[in-house]
Amino acid sequence: MSRVQDLFPTRLERKLSMFERLDPVVHTPEQRIGDGPLSEEKVREFDERGFLFFESFFEKDEMEKFIEELQDYEEDEDLKLSEGTILEPGKEEIRSIFGIHEISERFDRLTRNPQLLKIVQQLLDSDVYIHQSRINYKPGFKGKGFNWHSDFETWHSEDGMPRMRCLSCSIVMTDNNEFNGPLMLIPGSHKYFIPCVGRTPEDNYKESLKIQDLGVPDAASLTRLMNDNAIEAPKGPAGSLIIFECNTLHGSNANMSCWPRSNLFFVYNSVHNTLVEPFCGNKPRPQFLANRQDWGPLKPV
Repeated sequence: MSRVQDLFPTRLERKLSMFERLDPVVHTPEQRIGDGPLSEEKVREFDERGFLFFESFFEKDEMEKFIEELQDYEEDEDLKLSEGTILEPGKEEIRSIFGIHEISERFDRLTRNPQLLKIVQQLLDSDVYIHQSRINYKPGFKGKGFNWHSDFETWHSEDGMPRMRCLSCSIVMTDNNEFNGPLMLIPGSHKYFIPCVGRTPEDNYKESLKIQDLGVPDAASLTRLMNDNAIEAPKGPAGSLIIFECNTLHGSNANMSCWPRSNLFFVYNSVHNTLVEPFCGNKPRPQFLANRQDWGPLKPV
């Protein structure tokens, strides 16, 4: 794979100040931004805030089979032993299952949902493929949080994603409320790239997927962005959808309630933004974290 110029230096020994993003947020030209399922108002909202929330995007009964399948995975002891399954630190509860669309035909078909694909293509102005998929579990009382981070910072440094032409679709699989650790986002944070400090060890993912320390923005940068933009936590019933730009800062608290929280993530990357060698200088991460084998455009099902 080719070596390209690193426009987003990070994982450095010395702190660099955050700087304005170099890539557009909405890649579709101005004259065509309304050519798709999203209204021009919604497209501009994504451009300005870095995410969109759709309550009950899918009907709750549409989600029932998916939820049943996820519950089966929680009891699958063999799946717990697979490399793509991450357990909570020191526990036997599942934290994340990666490559969910490769495990399940039902979830694979969901990645190709026509309405979802059209929205993604409208924002990225491109055919897309799945860079990564995962389910994040947070069982009642036991589910731990996720530290503040930009996905792009990790995907750029550890996977070799060259530019910001990628987004995540998070589908709420169980009701998300203020008590069970919903996804939190900083509106407008996608407009800046925050270089992070610290050399990336080989196989860093084995620890970072349980507890993330590297790739976490410094407190001063987070404070500035939070004071300027606040924090939002979209909440809603199963079937709700959050679409967020790859550089939008996000995280979540521990689940302090008895109610489990499960969110499904499909990461769509432009076919014009395929991976090169990791910019941190390490070997590429495994396929279940960063797709390097199938960059063919997704077709709607």
